[in-house]
Amino acid sequence: MPGLSRRSFLATTGALAASLGLPARALAERLAEPARRIPGAPTTLDQTIVLTAAQNRQYRHLTTGPGEGYIPRYDVLGRRAEPARAGRRRSLAYLGHLSDIHIMDAQSPARLDIMVGQSESLWAGSFRPQDTLTVNVLASMVGAIRNAQFSPLTGAPMTAAFNTGDSADMHSDLELQWYIDILDGKPVTPNSGAPGVYEGVQVWAESTFAYHPEDPSADPYGAYGFPTLPGMLEAAVSQTVESVGLPTPWYAVYGNHDTTFLGTLAISDALRRFAIGDRKAATWQPFAANFLGGWATNPSPVTQYLHSLRSDLGRQNGMRSVTADPARKMFDSIEFMQAHLNSPALPGPVGHGFTPDNISSKKTYWMADVTPFLRVFGLDTCNQVAGPDGAVPQDQFDWLQSELERARGEQKLCMVLSHHNSTTLENEARSVFGGQRLIHAEEFVAMLQQYPNLVAWINGHTHINTIIPHPKEGGGGFWEITTASCIDFPQQQQLIEIVDNQDGTLSLFTTSLDHGSSAEWNGSDYSPEGLASLSRQLAANDWIENPPMRMGSPLDRNCELLLPAPFDLSAISDATLENAELAAKARLVKAEAS
Repeated sequence: MPGLSRRSFLATTGALAASLGLPARALAERLAEPARRIPGAPTTLDQTIVLTAAQNRQYRHLTTGPGEGYIPRYDVLGRRAEPARAGRRRSLAYLGHLSDIHIMDAQSPARLDIMVGQSESLWAGSFRPQDTLTVNVLASMVGAIRNAQFSPLTGAPMTAAFNTGDSADMHSDLELQWYIDILDGKPVTPNSGAPGVYEGVQVWAESTFAYHPEDPSADPYGAYGFPTLPGMLEAAVSQTVESVGLPTPWYAVYGNHDTTFLGTLAISDALRRFAIGDRKAATWQPFAANFLGGWATNPSPVTQYLHSLRSDLGRQNGMRSVTADPARKMFDSIEFMQAHLNSPALPGPVGHGFTPDNISSKKTYWMADVTPFLRVFGLDTCNQVAGPDGAVPQDQFDWLQSELERARGEQKLCMVLSHHNSTTLENEARSVFGGQRLIHAEEFVAMLQQYPNLVAWINGHTHINTIIPHPKEGGGGFWEITTASCIDFPQQQQLIEIVDNQDGTLSLFTTSLDHGSSAEWNGSDYSPEGLASLSRQLAANDWIENPPMRMGSPLDRNCELLLPAPFDLSAISDATLENAELAAKARLVKAEAS
């Protein structure tokens, strides 16, 4: 530890041991060990997962391909950087980024799978062949992040992880708790209704729009070549999925699916009753023809569908009986934050960004210092009135601008987290009763460009790996990093490392991360890990979602994103960095012991 004396090192490790409840001597020995990579961390630097040639009509399998190295990007820096920077790097923060987890109770009456029968293009996300496997995928992704807890570039320990929304797909208490439990390292049995029994469109013959793994011969997925998988659904809903938990403190923000129904519409009392009831829609056409008169010509069939929920659903065509479950209750905005506050103290932090003040004030945004020199702002860009896309309300805009100004004076590096990105920050919907002004992408980006200490805007929503530079005229700017999703192919998340090149520049290294299951599903493995592998294969073949496009280009995956240093980074001493690194490593040791 070149920045710390032996006395300082022992004092620091002693304090960390006391705060974490660990033996001081054993912790000191662990922290003195050199940086190491954990074997088997599935970063795409080492290998990629690629589609094979089409087999069995159009269906394709997956296999491994060569890794992808870092591509330097100078769009914000405005010039090429010194090659010698590689030998001078100091890691300032190594971070994990999750987004668009979409944990799903696919059996819920509120899961309107039938919408894909009305329009595949308009309602593509209302049904996916891998809908029952989201918990398996998240647990496998958490395992991958645990294995990647030390930077593949510098060996630095992971400081924090961020989740940028769309955690609970259908706004259910069950989904919300499952996602939190998996990140915290608790086991989850992803089932609702009848124990160990799947009740839903994937076993109902009349739901011809769906993939029926027991016998797909009569549905479009079978025509495409999707396999026959007897017992898959039973395995998915009956097995307990274990999770190792994230190794580091994690923070969360709202996504549109955590805010509105289908991520699009305000939630009515009728819909809340429907979600916990015992009737689920099996088909679109009979239901619409009999109870949504004129649906085909109405510009909003969904509006008509929701209106119909006020009637007696038990007598409607196109409905099936299912086992009612009060645990499917749809949460509200305050309950979303409270669930995070109820999460255990480890891996922490308590509230995952949200605080008791958020509950009392009803403010759905937050600020946190994840290191002594890195401040993160978690925004709520979701529109509670209508529409999947977002905007920044005036109060958040003003608050963020003020706090960025303060952080600049304190020489803090800053990152902004939100669900929506700059291509989807254009929602204009406001209540008929008025409301505050909504700020959209152009104005928001222009404001962020005024703060050189703002190095990155991290987000999701589109389910596509995307990296967008936002250079400022005259020099400087920031990078916008959009991570794909856990539900759609390629089912990748991301590692981000902030590095001081000690030459007046910063680098943000982005590394795409595959979840830890096998690239090639073996055709019979229904274990929780095997089902995660199967989910990725099914997602890779979901033609409605255009899977290859969601990978982004090589310039959207493993990259070195350069930008000017916003201030003299030597103000961050080696001793300060080493203390922060020791604290992060101590938390990793604690996570291993838990």
